[in-house]
Amino acid sequence: MSFELFVALRYLLARRRQAFISLISLISVLGVGVGVMALLVALALMTGLQAELRDRIVGSAAHIYVFKVSGMEQPYEEMERLLKVPRVQGAAPVLIGKGMIRSDNGEAFIDIKGIDPEREKTVTQLQHSMRTGSIDALQRSADDELPGILVGTDLARVLDVTVGDRIRLFSGRGDITPMMPVFRPTTFEVVGIFALGLFEFDSSYGFIQLDVAQRLMPDQSAYVELRIDDMFRVEEVVRSIVSTFGGEYVPQHWADLNRSLFSALWLEKMAISITIGLIVMVAAMNIIASLILLVMEKSRDIAILKTMGSSAGSIRRIFMLQGLIIGLVGTTAGAIGGYALIYVLDRYRLISVPMDVYQISYVPFTLEPWDFFVVVASAILICFLATIYPSRQAAKLNPAQALRYQ
Repeated sequence: MSFELFVALRYLLARRRQAFISLISLISVLGVGVGVMALLVALALMTGLQAELRDRIVGSAAHIYVFKVSGMEQPYEEMERLLKVPRVQGAAPVLIGKGMIRSDNGEAFIDIKGIDPEREKTVTQLQHSMRTGSIDALQRSADDELPGILVGTDLARVLDVTVGDRIRLFSGRGDITPMMPVFRPTTFEVVGIFALGLFEFDSSYGFIQLDVAQRLMPDQSAYVELRIDDMFRVEEVVRSIVSTFGGEYVPQHWADLNRSLFSALWLEKMAISITIGLIVMVAAMNIIASLILLVMEKSRDIAILKTMGSSAGSIRRIFMLQGLIIGLVGTTAGAIGGYALIYVLDRYRLISVPMDVYQISYVPFTLEPWDFFVVVASAILICFLATIYPSRQAAKLNPAQALRYQ
């Protein structure tokens, strides 16, 4: 152990005449620990929330949507062309429209999505999200059978329906009569109930066979959904589509469609980080105060050490080490406590939130290694910077003046 470290530990651990200085040092350790722990938990909360929403959005929908300005009259041919684009792993033709759905026990507005069940499996996680029934049941074996429909869990709860029940679907197209338009319903059989994990989908979406959707909504234009091998390379694939097929094709990707959501989450993450980071700054102020008071208390000891041959640099390192030890102990305790708290909160899903507001039923916590490193390194750096002024004042102490009245 070096001489400077020995003296620094001695000053920290030995009993002092001024207990108030020891109390400030303890408060500094606690302040640093609480600040680090709170900052880690806040970052894990925002990172986990952003990742969970991103995964659910991408799992519920496609990575890229490709529209055609003139309309896709042959969506299957367009799909085969788009499958040849690099990184594209799956493609499916779809058609979207609005309508109203009614059962014997309730009614609701609905987003109608016409899909090809086999192709849809290659693009979204609908097949793995089925709670009852099957996506394959949309394909009816006989012409006289009622067309099938898949509804979300929340929509099924509103309509009070289960698999096998019949519902009536009113599309946006009606028959023109001399008096007024008459909207005639189409009867469907509920063949499956899904839970994609997003309230927007589970409460308002209904999936039907693509050819049935084309008959119900002939004015709507189909488009093609794509899934790629890396969802973070969507910009590259979009550029490839535009350069290959020209400006008539209009691709949109998941990040662009949800840009405002993720921008808001990133802004909240930064705001929370800055706000809670002030706790560490307050703890650093306490370190400065405790070291200044310690220099005043130990002025006689500093003078004796200087008369015995200790250099100004050695005295400076003693008080820097003392403040750094306070920062290291507080940071270590906060990092361990924060990691443990994050594990418990995420493992047991202790924080529940309303799903219709936040799209998820609980708050997930995900601590990224880079966030952990930045928080720990920043806390230690702040604590080190807090030691500079008191240690320089200690190094400048004149032994003759310090010992004049001793």
